[in-house]
Amino acid sequence: MNRVFAPLHFRRWSPIVLSAMTAASLAVGSMLPAKALPLGELLFRGIQVMQFSTLSDRQEVEIGNQMHRSLASRGMRLHTGAAVNNYVNQIGQRLATASRRPQVPYQFYVVHDSRVNAFATMGGKVYVNTGLMQAADNEAQLASVISHEIGHNDERHLVNQLRKRMIAEGLVVAATGSSRNQIANLGVDLLVNRPQSRDHEYDADKVGLRILRQAGYATSAMPEFMKKLLDTNRRITLFDTHPAVPARIQALNQAIRSGPKNQCDRLPDLPDCGLDHQAYRQFLRNAL
Repeated sequence: MNRVFAPLHFRRWSPIVLSAMTAASLAVGSMLPAKALPLGELLFRGIQVMQFSTLSDRQEVEIGNQMHRSLASRGMRLHTGAAVNNYVNQIGQRLATASRRPQVPYQFYVVHDSRVNAFATMGGKVYVNTGLMQAADNEAQLASVISHEIGHNDERHLVNQLRKRMIAEGLVVAATGSSRNQIANLGVDLLVNRPQSRDHEYDADKVGLRILRQAGYATSAMPEFMKKLLDTNRRITLFDTHPAVPARIQALNQAIRSGPKNQCDRLPDLPDCGLDHQAYRQFLRNAL
């Protein structure tokens, strides 16, 4: 029996093909206004962009590892002291238990750098400068910054920024093999040269505050540390990539007043709340 094929305009396109065509049109439509691409290449590019937007956790961790190597090649110096690294890791892992991505292997690094800064890449990698540790008054303030960076990772903000940058520049790369290095370098460039969007900052604050609360730290430390840095006369590198600070402080104070409470809201002097200034400063004097 002869097979009868429906005319092209009656065929049912699969959701995958339709999604790929949509992604492809976004990826290359503005880049090549005067030159039409063959359908096969259009679909190939669309599928690659779509694949990047749905990275697996394993792929994200691999790109994060490559970004770590790229940062090191650009001069990032990690602090080698065991005491300070163990301390930051303990804080980070305590916070990570409240992450919404527990399957991600969170890793925390101390960067030997006097600038007041912290950042997160991909796949659970979070970095804190020694300059920021020195600027904090207590462990809870340090934890508030780490929880904010976990918030960026939980919300996959850098993944979304990379996808948009790839579409805007017409970059078509797969998240595997040698292309991973290209993606990692682009990610580092975004970290260094592009501030987080206002929406991303509010998202990371919201998630970070929840993490800080669930981990049993004093939530007041988050807006207090931002205000302290804002009131100094120093140029704070953290604000270059984490803007809109005054409005964020106001939003955090409102969220703390109206949100759930933990034991530190009732008993702030408990050791686990992280508000002991003297113990924190003594530790830093011995460890850094």
